[in-house]
Amino acid sequence: MNEKILVLDFGGQYDQLIARRVREQQVYAEIESYDHITPQQIAQAGYKGIIFTGGPNSVYDPASPHYDPAVLSLGIPILGICYGHQLLAYMAGGRIDSAESSSEYGKTQLYVENSPLFRDVDAQSVCWMSHRDYVSQVPEGFTVTGHTDHCPCAAMADEDRKLYGVQFHPEVTHTQFGTQIIRNFLYQVCGCTGDWTMDDFIQRSVEHYRRELAGKRVLLALSGGVDSSVVAALLSQAIGQSLTCVFVDHGLLRKDEGDFVERTFSGMYGMEFIRVNAQDLFLERLAGVTEPEAKRKIIGELFIRVFEAEAGKLGKIHALAQGTIYPDVVESGKGGSATIKSHHNVGGLPQTMGFDQLVEPLRDLFKDEVRAVGLKLGLPRELVYRQPFPGPGLAVRVVGQITKEKLDMLREADAIFREEVDRCPEEERPSQYFAVITDLRSVGVKGDERTYGYTVALRAVTTDDFMTAEWTRLPYEAIDRASRRITNAIGPITRVVYDVTAKPPATVEWE
Repeated sequence: MNEKILVLDFGGQYDQLIARRVREQQVYAEIESYDHITPQQIAQAGYKGIIFTGGPNSVYDPASPHYDPAVLSLGIPILGICYGHQLLAYMAGGRIDSAESSSEYGKTQLYVENSPLFRDVDAQSVCWMSHRDYVSQVPEGFTVTGHTDHCPCAAMADEDRKLYGVQFHPEVTHTQFGTQIIRNFLYQVCGCTGDWTMDDFIQRSVEHYRRELAGKRVLLALSGGVDSSVVAALLSQAIGQSLTCVFVDHGLLRKDEGDFVERTFSGMYGMEFIRVNAQDLFLERLAGVTEPEAKRKIIGELFIRVFEAEAGKLGKIHALAQGTIYPDVVESGKGGSATIKSHHNVGGLPQTMGFDQLVEPLRDLFKDEVRAVGLKLGLPRELVYRQPFPGPGLAVRVVGQITKEKLDMLREADAIFREEVDRCPEEERPSQYFAVITDLRSVGVKGDERTYGYTVALRAVTTDDFMTAEWTRLPYEAIDRASRRITNAIGPITRVVYDVTAKPPATVEWE
């Protein structure tokens, strides 16, 4: 049995990110909603520590999530973050106030004092704040161990009971010593030894699905991207020939991608591989549609119906497997998050769908963790580190109406841009880079003649979790070469622009 940490979720947007930071330190983390587990169950589960997440509420709001103060007497170390910090203080008898002068958002100077939580942390550093309420009076037994210029209690501790709270977010990359603080909680406070790795995740997953899917046939929606490829490798170890991979070529793929996917997966792992050519069907249904959410929903519905049709040809299929990962879930508004954009592989099974079960082995993992699993499973490195590609394909990179002409132009422009970026040293390449064909037409000149053509936008971002991202400062030479090649090779394109927007406020994809 691995040692484990409980991430007790109070509605914050970073619950999975906290769990991921814990797992990065080779300690297993489980997430439970505050209203789904009791202190008694926590005590029986053998957790080495508990982390209270943030949340959007005020502890004084009767509708806000609260918890049984008995958890403070279990003898299990606790770290409260943001709302969790305030709730910890409130539960222990402290006071929380709200004041404009104490609210802080973004990067903030943090000053800390000697504490096990701040071992090897500079006395002054940058942290990431996002709060209006603050702890104005610490509970009995607690001392203030950190402050900012505007927040008198940015950190507190009851060393005897191993209860700690921080107003800032150590889990985000903007907090300078955030990783060290989390590591200190795990190793200095909770006494963890670090006995969990991706090998453990794979072993548990294989054993789980071997039991759960015994005697069942599974249909996998294989896009050829990293996520669905890793699912294919994982499930093949669990159920072998009971897995059938269906690759739907919807005509919204990158240049030559359909043939590449077929070459790569045909015969791999001994599984059955089926390619469905459905380009005409998807283009027909998308004709005249311009609204991004409408595009996504049409594509998602068609995906499901195509899988249903294939399942009907194969006999009884019990389960549908998908390469859903956590950023998909967050952006689709699950778990109380606001809906940013819906993903065709998130949202559960329609009642009319002909499958009994939905299987999503990677639903709790981030992209870098998925890649780590893929390498552990023996997938080729060139496949594991392929450019991420959205489930709806190029449909979300064609702004406005989708036509075969625009798709063909985009395929060529995208291939040229990726070729130029790939000429950069590997360590300097962005996390994701691609082209978008906009609905903007502008005047140009080619061969001494006036043209009126399309504008292509180039997008490149750098990120470690795809929850936030910075636009990449590519060398001007690379952008220049891509622009010249695109406008020279693709007649209807007369202008190329470079997207310099971070996430947030933008998303990585344009639609």
